[in-house]
Amino acid sequence: MAEVALACHSSYSAACYLPQFSGYQLHTPFAYSLAAPPPSFPAQVPGVQEEAWPTGVLALRKEGISGSGTMADSCPEGVSAALGGKRQQFGSRFLSDPARVFHHNAWDDVEWSEEQAAAAERKVQENSSQRVCPEKQVDYEVNAHKYWNDFYKIHENRFFKDRHWLFTEFPELAPSQNQNHLKDLMLENKRNEISACRSSEDGHGLTVGEQHKCSSSTLEHTAQMFSVEETVTQKLSHLEICADEFPGSSATYRILEVGCGVGNTVFPILQTNNDPGLFVYCCDFSSTAVELVQTNSEYDSSRCFAFVHDFCDEDQNYPVPGDSVDVIILIFVLSAVLPDKMQKAINRLSRLLKPGGMMLLRDYGRYDMAQLRFKKGQCLSENFYVRGDGTRVYFFTQDELDTLFTTAGLEKVQNLVDRRLQVNRGKQLIMYRVWIQCKYRKPLLSTTS
Repeated sequence: MAEVALACHSSYSAACYLPQFSGYQLHTPFAYSLAAPPPSFPAQVPGVQEEAWPTGVLALRKEGISGSGTMADSCPEGVSAALGGKRQQFGSRFLSDPARVFHHNAWDDVEWSEEQAAAAERKVQENSSQRVCPEKQVDYEVNAHKYWNDFYKIHENRFFKDRHWLFTEFPELAPSQNQNHLKDLMLENKRNEISACRSSEDGHGLTVGEQHKCSSSTLEHTAQMFSVEETVTQKLSHLEICADEFPGSSATYRILEVGCGVGNTVFPILQTNNDPGLFVYCCDFSSTAVELVQTNSEYDSSRCFAFVHDFCDEDQNYPVPGDSVDVIILIFVLSAVLPDKMQKAINRLSRLLKPGGMMLLRDYGRYDMAQLRFKKGQCLSENFYVRGDGTRVYFFTQDELDTLFTTAGLEKVQNLVDRRLQVNRGKQLIMYRVWIQCKYRKPLLSTTS
């Protein structure tokens, strides 16, 4: 039997598994504790770095059980740590006692002190005081795809982990839960309309004429909403009939990921969803990354279409018509493009969404640890930097992202800051991460052109 050993913290009894190892199963929770950490990391687990694991060992045998161990109520990213195997949503673990900082790998919603915030601001002012020369800035923009090609040629599919946490933070990626998404939105609007028309149970405060007008308006609005659903369906059908044949034209639920890299989001989506009506589009402006997706054993052209695309280039068309995509995913990709090009790129993506469709984003936030680590001479413009390998990154605020999405005609559903304290227990390091997570929806009655 094939065996893989995983290191886990020894304080609670729970089940621990790697979702990408579908053949490895844990049938019962273990209760065993090691007095000392193992002398060396037992096995190289794809997608999980050794330093991410605390002490204790859990051994699994394929299609069986061997060994035992215990773990904390959390595991590193990519590992589910609960009796039901479901990852907890962000914001569920808080550090109330600083002395316990090294008891877990990460703590949620960690507030900075005024001193920390001031120090971060000073650091950014310092590392942005010297800018990259204009000639090099042009090179980084014109040859951006080449720098990312070089990145993927070196790292291939070993650098990023599969993002199984997406299904907790973004349940919209499970289409089985969204079959009645449009109808639910219309019913919600109907309830809001009725609620607004009633000042009390018997219409207190309204004249008879006003009550009649309100009731008539509500009924008319409701009829219009259901008419919109029918119109949207007819419009999409018309597009599928009249437009040139395109990949996934017969799909009932379409997901587009922009900046797919080597498929760390795409393949978990395909593995998790068995809905025959699901079709996933994924693009990257690195041809090397797209080639790695297409040659992956999990790639299925009947369910997925990977293509090279620069979403900032207005002359490049998407392989789908407008108003046809249910969900668009932007995971650490918008930050990689020139800030001046972001708005037009989001505008174009917005036009691809169906009315009621969602745009999901997770990206770097202002004063993230990565921003504070940059040295002088790596700053391109305010809060925009170039890494040593030539790839670029921008650090957002919530307001900046809200402006980008609402200007594109989308409505805010979620816009939150994920402030997380990560620790490396082996090296006794504390790292403050700042990410922003957004969900924006295209209105049912779209005004975008």
